[in-house]
Amino acid sequence: MTNFLVQWGVNPWGEDTLVHAQWGLVYLALAFGLCFMVGHTLFVRYWPKPAGPGTAPVNEAEAARVPARVKRHSLAARMFHWIMAASMLTLLGTAAAPVLGLQFNWVEIHWIAGLVLTVSIVYHIIHASFWLDFWSIWLNREDAGEATARFKRAMGRSAPAPRKAGKYPWDNKMYHTAIVLSALATVPTGLFMMNRVETPLFTRNPYLFGDTTWGLMYVLHGLSGIGLVGLTMAHIYFAIRPEKLWITKGMVFGDISRQEFLQHHDPERWAVGAQARGAAEQHHL
Repeated sequence: MTNFLVQWGVNPWGEDTLVHAQWGLVYLALAFGLCFMVGHTLFVRYWPKPAGPGTAPVNEAEAARVPARVKRHSLAARMFHWIMAASMLTLLGTAAAPVLGLQFNWVEIHWIAGLVLTVSIVYHIIHASFWLDFWSIWLNREDAGEATARFKRAMGRSAPAPRKAGKYPWDNKMYHTAIVLSALATVPTGLFMMNRVETPLFTRNPYLFGDTTWGLMYVLHGLSGIGLVGLTMAHIYFAIRPEKLWITKGMVFGDISRQEFLQHHDPERWAVGAQARGAAEQHHL
């Protein structure tokens, strides 16, 4: 038995039980991703731009203290990002294998990539909690006001010009929140599902949970994974857009130029003048 979201099966006792997500949704996620990219491209190209300055002016005194190169991402943060990206693409590719009818040992590759992703997430949580500004990536009330103002201006309504962003613009924060919510569904369920396959880490135990619990776990894992297809497509799309390439280069090389900083960031919301002062102090020591 199937419906739009899930597939049902019958267990040995003749009871209806959940089996997994409806795999046809993968094609829906792909179509949604493609439509989003085309729609956004047309929006940027043809939608009328708001009159007046796009953002509020920044404090000139703070702007003068911005160094020539601004450190945006440490080596540790960049390593996490690219390891996570590689594991995520591997997971999505191997998960699509049975849907597309590809025959290879995709299960082993899938769970190994899942462990790599899990370890990288744990590392990132520790790194962000003790070495980075943990709350800088999370949405707050100011972000909601900024998003509202931008939406009103895009619709031709009167609204004050929003301030330039701190280290992370509100749309980056929204994407981060969506990825976190997806990970909360896919990672724990994936780790439990490893009990149903042969691995050198666990003794296979398909009877750890009952049929109903396993079914719910497979559905949750599948639906969140399908959602990640669209999220990943959107992420890659924005990463290669011309006006966003400076962010991608920052994730590759670690820093951005002073001009890029002042064009997109408010030095009062992301204070980087201390970077230059700190570097100078270390040079004199």
